[in-house]
Amino acid sequence: MSVEATVIEMAKRAKQAARKVAAATTDQKNRVLSSIADKIEARAEAIQAENRKDIERAKEMGLTPAMIDRLTISDATIASMAGGLRDVVALPDPVGEVTSSEERPSGIKVSRVRIPLGVIGMIYESRPNVTIDAAGLCLKAGNAIILRGGSEAFHSNMVLAACIADALEENDLPKEVVQLIPMRDRDAVNVLLKQEAYLDVMIPRGGEGLIRFVTENSLIPVLKHYKGVCHVYVDSEADLEKAKAICMNSKVQRPGVCNAMETMLVHKDVAAEYLPLVGQAFKEAGVTLKGCPETRKHIAWAEEAVEADWPAEYLDLTLAVKVVDSVDDALDHIAAYNSGHTEAIVTKNEATARRFVQEADSSAVMVNASTRFNDGGELGLGAEIGISTSKLHAFGPMGLEELTSRKFVVYGNGQVRQ
Repeated sequence: MSVEATVIEMAKRAKQAARKVAAATTDQKNRVLSSIADKIEARAEAIQAENRKDIERAKEMGLTPAMIDRLTISDATIASMAGGLRDVVALPDPVGEVTSSEERPSGIKVSRVRIPLGVIGMIYESRPNVTIDAAGLCLKAGNAIILRGGSEAFHSNMVLAACIADALEENDLPKEVVQLIPMRDRDAVNVLLKQEAYLDVMIPRGGEGLIRFVTENSLIPVLKHYKGVCHVYVDSEADLEKAKAICMNSKVQRPGVCNAMETMLVHKDVAAEYLPLVGQAFKEAGVTLKGCPETRKHIAWAEEAVEADWPAEYLDLTLAVKVVDSVDDALDHIAAYNSGHTEAIVTKNEATARRFVQEADSSAVMVNASTRFNDGGELGLGAEIGISTSKLHAFGPMGLEELTSRKFVVYGNGQVRQ
C-alpha cells in the first residue's frame, strides 16, 4: 500500500481497537504492561542489536554526541524501560473513577466519570524509550495510540513495538491498540495529522520546530510544549545560600532538559552580595553568563546580554542574568518572556511568595525549590508522557489522569424534563 493508504488504515484500526482497550479491566491492562516489561528484558540482546544499526547510521549522518547518547539503548535503558512499565502497573487505574455525584431536584442522579481520551497520535524524536513510556501510559489510561518516532531510531522503535504487539495479543487485546508507523517517509506525518475522523488528540514531543510544525499542520487538537524558558527570581528577602543551591541545581544538574533554568532574575538589593557568590560557582561549573549592564558590574567576566537572550532556551551551560528593581519588575519580565513551563522564587517573605505564585502564569511555580522538580515522577504522578504548556485540557506534566477526560452519567427512574 502507499504511505497514505497505510496510515489511514492504521488510524481506522486504532479507532476500532480503542473500544476494546477502553473496556479492558485493570487486571488485563496490567498483565499486558508486565508482559511488555518481561519481553524487553528477555529480548535485550536483540533490542540492542537493532539499536546498534541506528547508532551506526546516526554517526554516518553526523548526529551530535548528545543526540547519539539519547538514542543509545544501554543495559541501564533496558532496566529503566522495564522498571517504568512496572511502576505504571502499580499506579491506580483512572478509568471509571467517579469524580463527582449528586442528586438533582428532578430526581435524576448525575455523576461525572473518568474515561479514556480515545485514540492518541504521538510524534517524537530521538529517544526510543519514549516508545515504551508512551505506550505504557496510554494503555493503562485505556487509550489506543499511533506512534511515529524519529527516523534516527527506526530499528530500535520497530523491535520495541514488536514486544508490545506480542504482549497485547497474548493477553486478548488487539495489537492495533499500540501501532508504530513502519516507515521513515515524512509524508506519513502529514497524512496522520489529517486523520481527525479517527484520532482524538496529537502529542508532539521534541524540539520547538517539530512542535510548531505539528501545531500548524494538524486538523486534530494538539497538546503543545514549545519550549522551557524557565526563570528563577532571587528576591530581596532570599536566603542567599539557599538561592545559590537552587539556581545551581536548576541550571547545572541537567542543562539540556526543558525544566532547566534559562534566566536568573536578581533583586537589586541583593545583587552586590549574591551575584559574585553565585557567579563564581557558575564559573567553576563552566557556565557562560549573558548579563544585563547591572549584572556585569558585579560579574566582570559575564558576556553582554542582548534582546534575543531573554526568550532563549539554551539547553546547555548558558544562562541569561538580569537585575530587577522589584517583584513587579520580575513578574513583568516573566510575563514578557516565559513559555508557560516553570518559574521559581527564592524568598523568606510569605506574602511575596503568595503573590508570585498567583501571578506567575506557568504550569508549575516553585517557592524555594529548584525548577527541576517540574517532572511527573517528582510531582507524584508516577510517570508522564510529556509536559503541556497549553491549558486545554492539561497544564503541566501529563500522567495517567491527564490522558483521560470525563463524561456525565445520568440515572433516572422515568423522569422527563418539564
